Amino acid sequence: MDLSNKVVLITGGTGSFGKKFTEIVLNKFKVKKLIILSRDEFKQYEMSNIFPESKYPIRYFLGDVRDKARLCRAFENVDYVVHAAALKQVPALEYNPIEAVKTNIMGADNIVDAAIDCGVKQVIALSTDKAVNPVNLYGATKLAAEKIFIAANAYSGGKVKFSVVRYGNVVGSRGSVIPIFVNFKKENQKEFPVTDERMTRFWITLEQSVELVLKAFKHSQGGEVFIPIIPSMKITDLARAISPDCSFKVIGIRPGEKLHETLISEDESYKVKKIDGMYVVLPSFHSSDGLDAKYKNAESMKERFCYRSDTNDNWVSEKEVQSLIEG
Repeated sequence: MDLSNKVVLITGGTGSFGKKFTEIVLNKFKVKKLIILSRDEFKQYEMSNIFPESKYPIRYFLGDVRDKARLCRAFENVDYVVHAAALKQVPALEYNPIEAVKTNIMGADNIVDAAIDCGVKQVIALSTDKAVNPVNLYGATKLAAEKIFIAANAYSGGKVKFSVVRYGNVVGSRGSVIPIFVNFKKENQKEFPVTDERMTRFWITLEQSVELVLKAFKHSQGGEVFIPIIPSMKITDLARAISPDCSFKVIGIRPGEKLHETLISEDESYKVKKIDGMYVVLPSFHSSDGLDAKYKNAESMKERFCYRSDTNDNWVSEKEVQSLIEG
């Protein structure tokens, strides 16, 4: 996907993904303009010290996805939008449910309306494995957001392509367990708290998540959910890779937390294709000539195929964990 001479906007652009996306896009492409939209002026100030407007074709735009009028102003003359803004902390959202709905669901609807009204070419929205068979409010709101973006293709009349990328835990992102475990080791803490010793998770690096979005832009025909083929890891194996002689204190699963995560459910298996190192969940009700032609010869998954973190055949090795930690 070549973003050269294009105007690209990312919502939630001062977050972990946004900063890595900015770094890669500015190094890889000669974009006409990269717009960072977020609601935190201090984070924009910090980011502008790394990527100053005097040196890069970058603009910092204060705004909230809850504000449709502000989005419409920000989306003027924009070619591509990456929607990364969201409320994500599971315990906080369990306690403040309506705030999650306003940002993650109503915000998604505002993105769709603004993109259609302003003539954006493509929108890629970030989702999570927690949206599959959700047990917490965060996952439920992201499932709703996925449905909003997929259905939006019918509203746009083919003028705007809306697609979703869905992936697991991001290594080193804000709130990631890896920096927490590394700090435990630095402080010579021998007993690591874990919610359950059986717990597994999918892992993806920030670089891989950005490359996934770029591949989604390349392949998107509108309505797909793109899912990377990534490894799993037991939380206890991760802890031992960081501190081999650590012990564990089981503190119990937190409200809204799963023992294992799922990226593709059995119910989605009949519409899953495999292309360019990714799984693609095709929309069940919306079809187009471009969508049919794109995936006509792609490999289909078997019925009742399920992509779960505990049954995954790809696992992170201890050596790979050390490399992730160093990174």
